[in-house]
Amino acid sequence: MSERQRLFNDLLEFDWLSPYPTQANFILTRVVDRDAQQLKLNLANKGILIRYFNKPGLEDHVRFSIGTSEQTDRLIAALKELET
Repeated sequence: MSERQRLFNDLLEFDWLSPYPTQANFILTRVVDRDAQQLKLNLANKGILIRYFNKPGLEDHVRFSIGTSEQTDRLIAALKELET
């Protein structure tokens, strides 16, 4: 639960991500002013797999699974690299 909260808080730091509160083992996140599918591809190129939804109403969303603290660190570092 603590890692989920940590990831949620970290995602809030990105202006282009809008995570939804959750009690699940993942965080659904709206991608704002960027292409969600391209985000998935960019992270995949870094060895990080996330879920992209190619469905009406969700095409601008991705889902991050909750992992270990090391995995969260790696995800956040990769997202920061994509900001530049």
